[in-house]
Amino acid sequence: MAKIPIPLARPMLFPLKPTSTARISIQSLSNFRRRITIDHQPLAGINPKMALWWFRHIGTPVMYAGAQMQAYLAWHPLDHIHWALVKPAANGGAGEGAKFRIVEAFGRADKFYVDTVDTVEKLDETGIRLVRRVIGVPVLQLEHTWSSCTDGMHYVSVLDIGARSSLFNPVNRYLHRRFPSAMVEAWVRHNIEEVGNLENLLPSLCDADGDNLKPSSRFGLPAIESR
Repeated sequence: MAKIPIPLARPMLFPLKPTSTARISIQSLSNFRRRITIDHQPLAGINPKMALWWFRHIGTPVMYAGAQMQAYLAWHPLDHIHWALVKPAANGGAGEGAKFRIVEAFGRADKFYVDTVDTVEKLDETGIRLVRRVIGVPVLQLEHTWSSCTDGMHYVSVLDIGARSSLFNPVNRYLHRRFPSAMVEAWVRHNIEEVGNLENLLPSLCDADGDNLKPSSRFGLPAIESR
């Protein structure tokens, strides 16, 4: 696939959350594996049905700051570059079994550029799991889990880098070089920013039941505007 250049930054309608708002754990595990866990600050005004709606409609066109774009591009106006549904789910669309192409650059840095195709192995009201496999073995896995809480929605992100089997140690060593510590730190910052931005985006896009888009009478599309 041809490399997609990093586009001009889109307008920032909302401040991005700092890393200090989340609890972060970076673990070194056996066979050169790593696990990064982010326990996010609760998301106000969001519930699990809305989160499920988001990941099922991440490619939906929306109006953001007066311009039409994919919801994915509005999610992180600085770092997100491209999203595509490479393979739809068995029942169509972005569901379990679908493949997502995700292109982003953490901190808008070319050295932290990522272009990956991942399989959606889980997507329901409890979370989403994206997996990259090599000859059937998971070597990269990102799982987001969410649940209702008194302050809105509790959201945890866990990124596992590397396969469990020692037979994959050469792959795991390669992933260490491809995803060095500085890139892990950049991803942590990026993830906290994009997850935190959901509480700014979702109330404008869908109702609390996660059933309906909220079309704007002005644009004919759901509109995200600064408050």
